[in-house]
Amino acid sequence: MQVQVVEVGPRDGLQNEKEMIPTEGKIRLIERLVEAGLQRVEASSFVNPRWIPQLADAAEVCRALPQLPGVRYSALVPNLKGLERARECGLTEVAVFMSASETHNLKNINKTIAETFPVLRETTREALALGMRVRGYVSTVFGCPYEGEVSLDSSRRVTEELVAMGVYEVSIGDTIGVATPRQVHEVFAALVKDVTTERLAGHFHDTRGTGLANVAAALEEGIRTFDSSIGGLGGCPYAPGAAGNISTEDLVYLLHGMGYQTGIDLVKLTEAGAYMQELLGRPLPSKVLQAALAQKG
Repeated sequence: MQVQVVEVGPRDGLQNEKEMIPTEGKIRLIERLVEAGLQRVEASSFVNPRWIPQLADAAEVCRALPQLPGVRYSALVPNLKGLERARECGLTEVAVFMSASETHNLKNINKTIAETFPVLRETTREALALGMRVRGYVSTVFGCPYEGEVSLDSSRRVTEELVAMGVYEVSIGDTIGVATPRQVHEVFAALVKDVTTERLAGHFHDTRGTGLANVAAALEEGIRTFDSSIGGLGGCPYAPGAAGNISTEDLVYLLHGMGYQTGIDLVKLTEAGAYMQELLGRPLPSKVLQAALAQKG
């Protein structure tokens, strides 16, 4: 059985890094990820560089992406201006984003949830008119750093709105890594009834060590697409303590061990993780990466 892995390291993974990563390093990382067999890569973000300086080189990175059959690249866009920049770079897919919790949405987008819908609706409509694919992200589904618990009704409402706009897939995010498998079962069981398993993805953080357990729970609910970040890089600038996207190496190891197919070469993937670790000059959290490096001595 096939599971899709969406690599978000070049965007979600790097956006929290304080040390500026050279553009050439980002491009080489993406090349290595694609060489390892990843077919869906979120390359960067076209948000205002003042908010996320690390991704100010989005245009340069996206123009240099290796064009290979079957490989799809995307970038995060907040509005029509971001969409225009992404389109100019030749991208054929973008992602729009918002939160299920009001306070996080205000911190992240500077708008209420109600104010965000028309902006994303306009952006999505224009992207679809241009023949582009649009993915949607919903943050803080399993908990908010400012409000605590987030109602399932709010997550359902935002997800349904995004689907109605025309996004082909909604990534359901545990932005601060508080979810447990029971909660994952509850949330996805409800969302699957509203949408379908084919249009939902899981986006988990391993902040509290439950990331892969949550993937296993989502798999049991029929979810077959998961976001992950090379080496376990990442976190949200507007969610204190949210470090730790699940590692792509750890995710692929788990999936292969459970009998799922990903089309990804784990050896080449760990080499990409080792490259990223070398680029940053510090160990990365991925357990599979660290085990592979230890075996090499």
